[in-house]
Amino acid sequence: MNRLEIIDKTVKVINQLPENKAEEIADFADFMIKKYEEEMLTKSLQQFASESNTFSFLAEDEELYSLSDLKKVYNG
Repeated sequence: MNRLEIIDKTVKVINQLPENKAEEIADFADFMIKKYEEEMLTKSLQQFASESNTFSFLAEDEELYSLSDLKKVYNG
């Protein structure tokens, strides 16, 4: 089923429902679009942060500690 068919089917179902149930579907659709927008924003921010050079200085830092500095070694 393609996008247009899904929309047509959903509109037909909504037209058969009482007003309060149609409002619930509208509220759910609002929730879904806000969730989608937040996911896209988060994804864009993650991509932006990963492509930026903001933290590139961390890769250049020398190692301050090594395994020989450990007093206890925990396995697991």
